[in-house]
Amino acid sequence: MLAILAIGGTWLFVRYRQPSVALGPQRTVQTINPKLGIHTRLTDEVEPWKIKRSLEMVREMGAPWIVEYFPWAYVEAKPGRFDWTHSDLVIDHANRQGLTVIARLGFVPEWARPKETSPLYLDEAHFEDFGQYAAAFATRYAGKVNYMILGNEPNLSLEWGYQPVDPSKYVALLRVVYPLVKAVDPTMQILAGALAPTLAPPGDAAGINDLVYLQSMYDLGAAAYFDILAIHAYGWYSEPDEPADPDVVNFRRAELLRAMMVANGDEEKTAMITEGGWNDHPRWTRAVRPGQRIAYTLRAYEVARQEWPWVTAVCFWAFRFPWDAKSYQDYFTFVDTEFEPKPIYQEVQRYTQGDIEDTSSQSVP
Repeated sequence: MLAILAIGGTWLFVRYRQPSVALGPQRTVQTINPKLGIHTRLTDEVEPWKIKRSLEMVREMGAPWIVEYFPWAYVEAKPGRFDWTHSDLVIDHANRQGLTVIARLGFVPEWARPKETSPLYLDEAHFEDFGQYAAAFATRYAGKVNYMILGNEPNLSLEWGYQPVDPSKYVALLRVVYPLVKAVDPTMQILAGALAPTLAPPGDAAGINDLVYLQSMYDLGAAAYFDILAIHAYGWYSEPDEPADPDVVNFRRAELLRAMMVANGDEEKTAMITEGGWNDHPRWTRAVRPGQRIAYTLRAYEVARQEWPWVTAVCFWAFRFPWDAKSYQDYFTFVDTEFEPKPIYQEVQRYTQGDIEDTSSQSVP
């Protein structure tokens, strides 16, 4: 088992074992909405029983889809030496609970990046190495994982390892990794994009507007190197029925990305929302009230189910964290660290079991 600690800016990987937990009988997810999903964030959960319990609760909530992060540095801390222990644990338990895994890959090991760079820093010299990791992942989990996200929010400098944001480099990454994965598993569906919704103006060092970035991807020939567009759809303080607007970050901004797919001849592809949702922190400027968060979340799931045939999964951020972040991030979760369901979990569960008939009429306290 691998744990990660940050000490003085150095990332340390610690190996230790936890008692195994039986997988249990094969389960299936009961839900009225087959598109409903969640970002599970089990990456740093080291106790097997907590991994199992998290995934059981996802199933019990009525969510058939999960997005989970499988960091390259955790698996291949030394070149060519793979430790799949934690990945096996998460994927086997998810499969047994009847969940479909969307695997997000990233997080660069120290040997594959310059000294004193962020673990999100990946340069052209190591695109092939990352591709070999992705191919090894696809080989190991063939038949168990059918969806893979390459990278995360590459239109933000922070998520691009503090390099200048450059769509051409991300497309170059896709050109290298896509054929390597397809060579070992032609059925693996590659997701690209996962762009942060942002209104960054031209020349902003922090990032590039997601609409501008996606068009640049198409202009550079990215369409041939991904199968599904990954979309991040945060609502911030807006309700889910607020119309899409290029000058606004809201849930329906996803429709603008879809329009761009169609305009570039990519209408046959589908999209997945791999992050998104609302936050109910009492003081964060982009948060809403708890009752609004519940109502907006349920309505958003219905929008995807009834209005967006081009979306196949809606995986909001985030199910549970292994420990309290002690920040606004804790107010994105559906379950607390002790597995106590929050009201939003309970209301989503009621919705997926058909106990809430009309989400558009939900009261907003």
